[in-house]
Amino acid sequence: MQKRVKKFIESVLEKEVVLEKPKDLSLGHFATPVAFSLAKEYKKSPMIIAEELASKLSNPELFEKVEAIKGFINFKLSNAFLEKLTKEVLLNKSDFGKDEPKKQKILLEYVSANPTGPLHIGHARGAVLGDSLARVGRHLGFDITTEYYVNDAGAQMEMLGLSVALAGRDFILKESVEYPEKYYRGEYLIDIAQKIYDEFGKDIFYDESRFREMAEFAKNIVLEIIKSDLKDIGIEFDNFVSEASLYDSWSDTKAVLVKNGSLYEKGDKLYLKSTQYGDDSDRVVVRENGIPTYLAGDIIYHKNKFDRGFDHYINIWGADHHGYIKRVEAAIEFLGNDSKKLEVLLSQMVQLLKGGEPYKMSKRAGNVILMSDVAQEIGSDALRFVFLTKKSDTHLEFDLDILKNQDSSNPIFYINYAYARINQVFKKAEKSFDDVVEVTFDKLKEEDALNLIYESLLLPSVLEEAFIKRDMQKITDYLYSLASSIHRFYNNYKIIGNELEDEYLKVLSLCALSIKVALNILGIKEKEVM
Repeated sequence: MQKRVKKFIESVLEKEVVLEKPKDLSLGHFATPVAFSLAKEYKKSPMIIAEELASKLSNPELFEKVEAIKGFINFKLSNAFLEKLTKEVLLNKSDFGKDEPKKQKILLEYVSANPTGPLHIGHARGAVLGDSLARVGRHLGFDITTEYYVNDAGAQMEMLGLSVALAGRDFILKESVEYPEKYYRGEYLIDIAQKIYDEFGKDIFYDESRFREMAEFAKNIVLEIIKSDLKDIGIEFDNFVSEASLYDSWSDTKAVLVKNGSLYEKGDKLYLKSTQYGDDSDRVVVRENGIPTYLAGDIIYHKNKFDRGFDHYINIWGADHHGYIKRVEAAIEFLGNDSKKLEVLLSQMVQLLKGGEPYKMSKRAGNVILMSDVAQEIGSDALRFVFLTKKSDTHLEFDLDILKNQDSSNPIFYINYAYARINQVFKKAEKSFDDVVEVTFDKLKEEDALNLIYESLLLPSVLEEAFIKRDMQKITDYLYSLASSIHRFYNNYKIIGNELEDEYLKVLSLCALSIKVALNILGIKEKEVM
């Protein structure tokens, strides 16, 4: 709808225009401030220019009214145009909001949590964002591959092996154990230790030379837990890439960096000249003992990514990785690639409440709130929705008890209730959505009904804007606003038995489709009965 209107205006004016949606729909469905940008060129006031252009843009097939208001040109869509679009959408339900396939190939990496324990609630925010972004992008025609980078090398793996050994000696062999200041904890480690004990016996818990073997065993179990927890909330990845497997490529990667003059030695360490690309300081890539650093692993990984020939790369990282962006961008440039192809989205931490009080940590994970615990308590749909109600780079706080409420304070309930209400109306009318596809809007004059059509048809532009701005909140806000309009219409108008019953039902069927499509794209199943 918005693209068609914009295309017509630009064809008449022979220039690109900005098309806005007025907050007050009584002023029109769309408006453009193009007259203000033309004032200097035309040497006239925007008000005069707008008046002149309004008459040129008159088109009865598209617009009921085109008028100049304080320098803006406002457009009120015609019933015929709204009816035409509605019929097109209802006849091609599965294609609603879809766009032509794009040539751009995108590699989207997200979650990538250490495989040392189950996912906590902080990981969930990036997981839901990444999955939803991929779903929206694919719906819009982008070729998106999703990837999980498994951090299975370095100190965290050594700590995992030690933690399993201590758990085995403490909880299985019932020994008195002295724990170091830093180690992993939680009931999942006891379960892993028991499996190791059953397969290898007790001696492995004392043999430091086998701690890496235990860590690898534990990592594989934890990865399966992570995959299962993600699948429970509707998330699956195309690829899993192991950090440890990439280190075989370090010598080749290092050779490229040396050739490009990006490394230097200082005090038996090897440094990357990352300050040349805006980093605060040059970064160590090889330690004194000759072992590559975590950054070296990321450099290898990003070389691997760019070697696979995608057009664009998106990483979703925790907010604590903000300072890491410049050094990775520097490495990409030193490898001979364009760092502008890399886009990093940051995901802020989450504050969970229950009944106004801080949510308790999980016994199974030791000192964090598990994503699986929250999903089990409020359901996958509520978890996914609430994580998308604010842009990922802003702080998010929510109370689990509110997400159990059966009223408008619970947004996912409120939206689903609007969808269920529409289904109930059709049931009472003893009609199906398909029964009203051919109904015309010749008699439909009520602004509230026409505005419901307009709101429902906005979905494609909402999806596009949400993807371009990487802001899924635009979709959740849209859904809540549409649900509010549906509830208001339901309460204010008699539908069954009205002389405009079929027209109203057709309007509501369009509303229902918009809700269903938007929810499904976000990985949420619509509810026909509440």
